[in-house]
Amino acid sequence: MPSPLGGTRRCFWSLLLLTLILFLLAGLLHVDIKMFTPLLRGQAEGPPITNVMFLKTHKTASSTVLNMLFRFAEAHNLSVALPASSSFHLGYPWLFQTRYVEGAQQDGPQQQFRQFNIMCNHLRFNPTEVQKVMPNDTFYFTILRNPVFQLESSFSYYRRAAPAFKAAASLDAFLAAPHTYYNQSLGLSNAYARNHMWFDLGFDPNALVEESYVSARLAEVEQRFQLVLIAEHFDESMVLLRHRLRWRLDDVVSFKLNSRSQHSVTSLTPEGQERAKRWCALDWLLYQHFNRTFWASLLTQLGQGRLHSEVAQLRARRQELTALCLQDSAPKNKTQITDRRLQPFQSGEADILGYNLRTDLDNETLRMCQRMVMPELQYMARLYTLQFPEKPPKNIPFLEA
Repeated sequence: MPSPLGGTRRCFWSLLLLTLILFLLAGLLHVDIKMFTPLLRGQAEGPPITNVMFLKTHKTASSTVLNMLFRFAEAHNLSVALPASSSFHLGYPWLFQTRYVEGAQQDGPQQQFRQFNIMCNHLRFNPTEVQKVMPNDTFYFTILRNPVFQLESSFSYYRRAAPAFKAAASLDAFLAAPHTYYNQSLGLSNAYARNHMWFDLGFDPNALVEESYVSARLAEVEQRFQLVLIAEHFDESMVLLRHRLRWRLDDVVSFKLNSRSQHSVTSLTPEGQERAKRWCALDWLLYQHFNRTFWASLLTQLGQGRLHSEVAQLRARRQELTALCLQDSAPKNKTQITDRRLQPFQSGEADILGYNLRTDLDNETLRMCQRMVMPELQYMARLYTLQFPEKPPKNIPFLEA
């Protein structure tokens, strides 16, 4: 009878030989050895993470991420922490409280809270309250954008909402003399006008830019969030997020949502861009720091070769779904969208775009494509009805006009 020990030794030497061959090939072909690690491990990375909190910062491609999370939640029958009653956000711009979540506070002799799998609607981060309705093993992440372009987008989108923006003839005019227009005493109503991402994280947007203060807040963000994505590198962000969450490729493929037409985008002068960095100095320091840590995490986890390969796969799959779902790959303005239910909300001076779907889709494909292009208000209202069928549905006024 063959010795079991001999079989074990043969297995060991075979695996060692295979490993050496792969390393040699990687060296000869300049291929990143991390591309072979699933083969060397011989096992899957593990089950997908289903408890996720996404801090949805404003004007940072976060609506596209929210759609992805909503689709994942619906596909896996997960619970979502949705705005209570007729609200469309989780108490924003006030600091988050559990009472802003539908069904979070449970009746009983002791104050108990229902916990949810997914939280991703707009809120101002308040970790002690968020932790009451999210499980202990929740994965926390957020997304940042270059504050120059984030501010430009906010100016267009919130022109009629923020007092600081209303009187300014243009963003360049605002940035030339911001304190002429910005009244700090107005507090939350001007949240959109300065260090908006810093504010969303729960910090003071008017704090002095002191090294000790900034370093302490950056350390807090690193402690609270396992991952900070970068909007300018959206595809790379989705590749890294997919690995961290152990999700499938199709779970992170998306179409760009809540984007503006080019005619409603303003190009700041170089001088205006420098003024924006100074005016939003806290956001600029935040962005610079996490842009560095993002790339460090990406290259450490994946390596250059595997990153390029997986970004190419993501873009190829998006192209396939574009051809499958959309009448025309180019997004449309509100007057061109034929299905009124798929029209996005319009705000300020921004011309928010949406999509038309092909008319020859079978029912199953149509449902999948509808979810991919569904604007956030409509999708949130849909999930609310599915999750709380006993409650009155959320009304979306602009669709009923």
